[in-house]
Amino acid sequence: MPVVVVESPAKAKTINKYLGSDYVVLASYGHVRDLPAKDGSVDTDNDFDMTWEIGADSRKHVAAIAEALKTDNALILATDPDREGEAISWHLREALTKRRSIKKDTAVSRVTFNAITKAAVTEAMQNPREIDAPLVEAYLARRALDYLVGFNLSPVLWRKLPGARSAGRVQSVCLRLIVERETEIEAFNAREYWQVKALLTTPRGQEYEARLSLLGGRKLDRFDIANATEAELAVQAITSRQLKIDSVEAKPGTRNPSAPFMTSTLQQEASRKFGMGARACMNAAQRLYEAGHITYMRTDGIDMAPEAVTACREAIADRFGKEYVPSSPRIYKNKAKNAQEAHECIRPTDMTKDAASLSLREDDQRKMYDLIWKRTLACQMEAARLERTTVDIRSQDGQVGLRATGQVVLFDGFLKIYEEGRDDAEGEDDNRLPQIMQGEPAHFAKSSLQAQFDKASDKGDELLEDASAGMQKSSAAVLAANGAVLATQSFTQPPPRYTEATLVKRMEELGIGRPSTYASVITTIQDREYVRKEQNRLFPEDKGRIVTIFLLNFFSRYVGYEFTAELENELDEVSAGEMDYKALLGRFWRDFSAAIAETSELRITEVLDVLDDALAPQLYPPRPDGSDPRICPKCGEGRLHLKTSRTGGFVGCGNYPECTYTRPIAGEGAVGEERLLGSHDGEEVWLKAGRFGPYVQQGEPTPENKKPPRASLPKKGGAFLPGWAPEDVNLEKAVTLLTLPRVIGMHPDGGEIKSNLGRFGPYIMHQAPDEEKPVYVNLKEFQEVFEIGMNHAVELIAHKRANPGRGRTAAKAIREMGDHPDGGKIAVFEGKYGPYVKWEKVNATLPKDVEPADLSMEQALTLIAEKAAKKGGKKPAAKKPAAKKPAAKTTKKAPAKKPAAKKPAAKKASGTE
Repeated sequence: MPVVVVESPAKAKTINKYLGSDYVVLASYGHVRDLPAKDGSVDTDNDFDMTWEIGADSRKHVAAIAEALKTDNALILATDPDREGEAISWHLREALTKRRSIKKDTAVSRVTFNAITKAAVTEAMQNPREIDAPLVEAYLARRALDYLVGFNLSPVLWRKLPGARSAGRVQSVCLRLIVERETEIEAFNAREYWQVKALLTTPRGQEYEARLSLLGGRKLDRFDIANATEAELAVQAITSRQLKIDSVEAKPGTRNPSAPFMTSTLQQEASRKFGMGARACMNAAQRLYEAGHITYMRTDGIDMAPEAVTACREAIADRFGKEYVPSSPRIYKNKAKNAQEAHECIRPTDMTKDAASLSLREDDQRKMYDLIWKRTLACQMEAARLERTTVDIRSQDGQVGLRATGQVVLFDGFLKIYEEGRDDAEGEDDNRLPQIMQGEPAHFAKSSLQAQFDKASDKGDELLEDASAGMQKSSAAVLAANGAVLATQSFTQPPPRYTEATLVKRMEELGIGRPSTYASVITTIQDREYVRKEQNRLFPEDKGRIVTIFLLNFFSRYVGYEFTAELENELDEVSAGEMDYKALLGRFWRDFSAAIAETSELRITEVLDVLDDALAPQLYPPRPDGSDPRICPKCGEGRLHLKTSRTGGFVGCGNYPECTYTRPIAGEGAVGEERLLGSHDGEEVWLKAGRFGPYVQQGEPTPENKKPPRASLPKKGGAFLPGWAPEDVNLEKAVTLLTLPRVIGMHPDGGEIKSNLGRFGPYIMHQAPDEEKPVYVNLKEFQEVFEIGMNHAVELIAHKRANPGRGRTAAKAIREMGDHPDGGKIAVFEGKYGPYVKWEKVNATLPKDVEPADLSMEQALTLIAEKAAKKGGKKPAAKKPAAKKPAAKTTKKAPAKKPAAKKPAAKKASGTE
């Protein structure tokens, strides 16, 4: 029987259903080999020969495949239909050949299928081919480039910029995008402008809004009303005149559906609609693919197979009616530059099945499938037919004009099922208008616009704070006496920070990276602590800024957008068989190695001087009083310089250690800058930024007092408590914090009772004279640290002593996984050292790269089994071999029935996809 190899056990399980007992289906668990993380893995002096090593986790999987080939002398490589899949097949063939498991007479073939359905798998088995050499060479080129950049550039960063962790061919360019967007936001100067609108009513009593478009007989531009005085004059100009409808123009229009999903657009839409990160999106999509529900999820293609288009049109007619099916199928042009790496769009394998009919257990998979199913059906549906209406209102003297716009949906078409998410706010064209007749009067409504303004202002503040570095939007307004005419103050807004969706879109526009790399690149820059994600927005950390400025000054070519995009194009040419990959590597290495050699000779001080000059406009902007921005604001003598530490770059006084002034590179006034709060007991009280966050300190270190009093700002769940953010802290609050630990009083049995703030929140503690360790009691509210009295404290401590170990309530599951095959619930909990999966008495910590929401049942079972085996517990240990007994008997009776050997593999976690 032929041995079929795929990447993951989930995929193996699905394929095995279609192939039956005539095949042995095994999983490779992702890439089986990689370049060792040491010098010389890519030999630049020997025609870029690569040294490969089988990973420790992969050895047993390769051994299992080799064992199966002892009795089944035919190997079918059925890994994914892309460059990575081709590379895995190549690695398997090379590794098995090296260990002599593949002999001269062993039949080795490659099959690919875009969807894991019976028809697709059967057809693929009937059309085997050879491993695609150009695709493998494109993989080898990419892997060599990533190694050469990472292995040679990262040590330069470690030596020159303490705290920097790594650089990468694509990740550094991605980081540059985020840093440059932040610089744009910080350099942005808001410009004030005013907008005037009126709430009008028809003679039939229906209200509608119109904005001022004409004043003094002249068409208004955005900044024509520049201040409150001009706005008040505009409001008076409107209210002092009678208005009538000058024209009503209704234009028919259509709106066509978006193309079906490819990888990048799927990630963007999942981020817009669900706030789902790129990695979580791809994990959910991969599980759907492996279960046979959707086509392959890594693709640049947007075309759809003819039979899928037919099935889609039939499903639309059956579900919504024939009027929703266009007369001819919609054709979407493929955007992929290289046809060899372009696959069909991401679509359901069965158009008739919606998310509810699949009974998907995991929420992410349900959301993802519903999104893909709706987008796919929508892309073959009729266009929406609209009527866009523009109403112009004029005063009799022609001095004042207003305009109202809106649209009416005459036929919903594809909007019946799906509408694409937006990165920008909706415009006025989305408003609905009542019936308005030309020539009729436009009266001011009796309703007031004040409530609408208050609501819009609050929403605007939230949007602006989220997108634009916390700028404050003014809620100033000029309101007419009757409230029907309103002028509102606005400011131009800086470009918004990237979300994962808009970052993927921008990378795609620039030609940086490829669909299979977006998720891992964005994850890497967050794992390296170069970028953090807050409220779905990406913020560069100081460490990320310094790394980017360093690369722009010393390796500008290699973080250039055009260079990176051109390199991607050349790699596409390699995969198309039009370029020799070793020639590409040779050209790259010649220039790159010279840049590395030149930079490695620089001293850290020289590097910092260059970066200090490059960042000078940002680090030392002019001060309002005209004083030298390089003079230390604390001691008034030292000059400020850029410095580095393990946690990133910062600005510090040149008079250190006599002066300890520091601030972040974001500039004066930024969160993290040292700030003098005042004096207490004859000593200055400062707000400072430390490695573990902001804190307050009284006095400076001296030989007599090396550790002056200090206290961290209180947090809960990683966020500052209300009123305790750095910008909210004043002298009074600082002095209050510095009273901690607070002595509440003497316990009746001896020893002080104290209250304090700890890693896990507020608490009280007491240690009796005869106790080895203190007793700790957590407090519910932060304020109790300062307010709790003696009687209550004694009572809480007595209760804790009487109930040791019962202070905590039972842990609450953050996710229910379902039932274990041997009975009992499996659930995920949040623990002290991170999330873990629990079954009965077995607790298994989740790997760092696995999010609780992404954990599959197969991964959970594998983690539980491995932990149980280590623990040596009777119950789990007895259950694990029990599943192997039938397989062992089958193997002894008839080696040909080797499918039984798949069962342990089917329960293991998916590979490195």
